[in-house]
Amino acid sequence: MGTWGTGPFDSDLAADFVGELEGLAPQQVVDVLERAFRRVTGSAARVDGGDGTEAVAAAALVASTIPGSRIAIDPEDGPREPLPELPASLRTSAGRALHRVLQDASQSAAGRVDEADAEQWRQEVQRIMRDLGTSAGHRR
Repeated sequence: MGTWGTGPFDSDLAADFVGELEGLAPQQVVDVLERAFRRVTGSAARVDGGDGTEAVAAAALVASTIPGSRIAIDPEDGPREPLPELPASLRTSAGRALHRVLQDASQSAAGRVDEADAEQWRQEVQRIMRDLGTSAGHRR
């Protein structure tokens, strides 16, 4: 996996995840996003780094659709087609998934080059959580 930054789309896995949304019907997009969250919230004690990466990307996409959100998706990173109207329940699912990703057992932060990058990544995830309207108080 190539990782080149600390943002939600700064990895090959995140880019591949966004690519999966291309050409899908609106309900299929919702289903893909929900599955990304369920893989994390339904996992055992440790969240797989790949699943965590996809959940963060999916949560950023959900947050970007909330009116007044500060999460803006660069056209180079996001889907080519606009996201459909997303159900509000995805916000809750996204928040639960991000909470799990931020837990100490998550491999997502461990995949960062150094501790400074890992901390910047955690702050980005917490910012997404705030825009989703969920608690961002969990720290490593």
